[in-house]
Amino acid sequence: MLPPTVESAVFLGVRHHSPACARLVSHAIKTLRPSYVLVEGPADMNDRLDELLLGHRLPVAVFSHYRDENRVATSWAPLCDYSPEWIALRDGRAAGADVRFIDLPAWHPAFAEGADRQTNRYADAEARYTEATRRLCAHFAVDSVDALWDGLFEVTEPGDGAEPGDGAEPGDPDVLRARLDAYFELVRGDAEADPGDRAREEYMASWVRAAVARAGERPVLVVTGGFHQPALRALSFPGGGPGDSGSDRAADWPEVPAPPDGALGGSFLVPYSFRQLDAFSGYQSGMPSPGYYQQLWEGGAGAAAQGLLRSVAERLRARRIPVSTADLIAARGLAQGLALMRGHPYETRVDVLDGLAGALISDDLEQPLPWTGRGTLGAGSHPVVVEMVAACAGGTEGRLHPDTPLPPLVHDVAEQLARLGLADADGPVTLDLTDPDGLARSRVLHRLRMLGVPGFTRVSGPSDGADPVFTERWEPGPASGREAALIEAGAYGARLDEAASVLLGERARAVGTDAGPLAGLLFDAVLCGVGPLCDELLDLLAKQVGQVRELGSLGEVLTAALGLWRHDRVFGVARGRLLGSVVAGAADRVFWLAEGLHGGPGVDFARLRALAAARDALLHAPELLSVTREAAAEAASRIGRDRRAPADLRGAAFGLRWALGVPDDPATAVQALAAGAADTLGDWLAGLFALAREEVAAGATAGGAGDATAAGKVSAEVDGVGGADAGGAPLIDVLDGIVAAMAEDDFLTGLPALRQAFAFFPPRERERIAERLLQRRGKHGSARSLLRTTADPLELARARALEENVARLLDRHGLGAKR
Repeated sequence: MLPPTVESAVFLGVRHHSPACARLVSHAIKTLRPSYVLVEGPADMNDRLDELLLGHRLPVAVFSHYRDENRVATSWAPLCDYSPEWIALRDGRAAGADVRFIDLPAWHPAFAEGADRQTNRYADAEARYTEATRRLCAHFAVDSVDALWDGLFEVTEPGDGAEPGDGAEPGDPDVLRARLDAYFELVRGDAEADPGDRAREEYMASWVRAAVARAGERPVLVVTGGFHQPALRALSFPGGGPGDSGSDRAADWPEVPAPPDGALGGSFLVPYSFRQLDAFSGYQSGMPSPGYYQQLWEGGAGAAAQGLLRSVAERLRARRIPVSTADLIAARGLAQGLALMRGHPYETRVDVLDGLAGALISDDLEQPLPWTGRGTLGAGSHPVVVEMVAACAGGTEGRLHPDTPLPPLVHDVAEQLARLGLADADGPVTLDLTDPDGLARSRVLHRLRMLGVPGFTRVSGPSDGADPVFTERWEPGPASGREAALIEAGAYGARLDEAASVLLGERARAVGTDAGPLAGLLFDAVLCGVGPLCDELLDLLAKQVGQVRELGSLGEVLTAALGLWRHDRVFGVARGRLLGSVVAGAADRVFWLAEGLHGGPGVDFARLRALAAARDALLHAPELLSVTREAAAEAASRIGRDRRAPADLRGAAFGLRWALGVPDDPATAVQALAAGAADTLGDWLAGLFALAREEVAAGATAGGAGDATAAGKVSAEVDGVGGADAGGAPLIDVLDGIVAAMAEDDFLTGLPALRQAFAFFPPRERERIAERLLQRRGKHGSARSLLRTTADPLELARARALEENVARLLDRHGLGAKR
């Protein structure tokens, strides 16, 4: 019995990375001896099949990339030992067939129809058309499509002469074909393919017609994902047979689409790994648990079950998780019992995992076992479950043959690492950024970091442009995955500096007006030192900051840009024009956003930092800004009078005017605020101190006296927070009076916010504020000991209030102590 065929065309539908389907493809090639083997894969790789069939250690993948003005796309087409597509290529070539890929190139817009297909050519169509598989899972009483597939196809009765575990074909090929045909017919059903699938199927059908027209007496074998098989059979011969294909040009191979003018694209082979192939790591296609299915491919179902049990035990014991021989015997017995109950001739992957879970896990699980569905492991997964999933995945990593062509970036990076003495670093690398050689090495390492190339990890160095740190320390790490990462990074350019700059620009465009990542991108661009392309990125950032909507995140950009513009002594960007345009755009936007901001109580430190950065720009870079000091002071005055503005923002506006040299009367402002809304006094002060702490401290004077209770209150305010050169008489005097006059309940309510406000003063200034309060009351003693209480001052204040309440209650009932 042959699989579905229209005379000389044989259509074999498969599931990607299925050992059963791989065996079926191998059997079909041996039996049919086809003239052509057509495989679902990128047609633009047909001229490079010799490269693909070099002696690589699998898994490997065809990595494809594409970039134009409107779209960036990357895609992987992985192949492992038991991939049906790999067997079709390898065995087809060995049998003398003409082997060809027949699918559209990965950059084609057909792959943009679905997010999964954009990154993975072999993403399961069943996942997009789930109704039929849902009904099948319900009918066979299984939790997932993977469990359904194993029971129907992977672990079946052995064929004639086969023994369990001997590696022989697990079932009758004709039975397996018929079952696959029925399964894929049901999955496809009457579902209308989406435009992307339809375009791909029409293109693949044109290759089938051309191959049949050329084939002669030997058949054409077509190996594609099973979802496409029914449509391909109909589209290839709409009239019912190859003789009706309808044109003298039917024998011409279809044209392989080329990228549009101005677009950049290409494909390279990259090493892949079982971890990347595993569905539990986020892989979108084919079979999960590649390590298990490799054992199934090599040794059969019995050997795979025993190997999985052994691998889990070894991993658990290596991590000092107790696993006794009795536990393993119980797990094996449970797995065999589950297989019998579920009607499996041997234990499937799920049978073994369920048996292990039943024998080894006695705790309540907070989430379902991962093999009951698809997706990555959730946070908080049981450690035994984590090791079981890792054992299923395996640790195999692919390796390319030495003769495999590589993109220019790989060679450029190798040359730079060797020239800079970084290729063979076996210990920490410390770099002096003030030395040209150290800066050059730093830039290379940062470019690799941006491109996600493993090998070095930065453990210390400057965190922003104003950070007075001029050394960096890098730790060498495992180089596993470096070659694959470099090949994939080759999509961004042929040179390391070009690739890093293109990636930075792409990320800047992707974040748009989200200012949060923009500050990091700005400093990354400076660290990478990408030359003229860095100027292009700065120009882009300058345009984007003018559209940012969040005041707090905008402040991060302004702080980073202003710090570099003022203080950079290493990276060569100080006083730069484009960096200045970023500062100017961000400062203007800060005032525009702040003046229209309304809100309730509470302190938003991010927006206070934004106003502080704008203050610094006015004071230290006025030539860059379109906003003058006078205009900024007027805007601050309007914010300060706006009763709908948050209290911390109004306090910051007051502080900004003070810092700009046009202060209002602080005593009047604080008294008015306390009279109208004493509960927001702490918020207002936090804004004031954030913008004008030095001005407040500079106005300190001595004098005054008061009572000990008030001194205790204000010491609670300033304890645990900063202090400088005696804080701001008459402002401190006014605050002292307000706090001393507070009722106990009001004081306890406002104390957390007040302490938070005084936190803007550093410890030495805090001590001087405490000295000032002691002097006002004519007290003698150590201000430092006043601040260093044995317990939280807030708790002490609450305890005192509780004691006074208890005393009053006792007195009311005549139970108080005689005085």
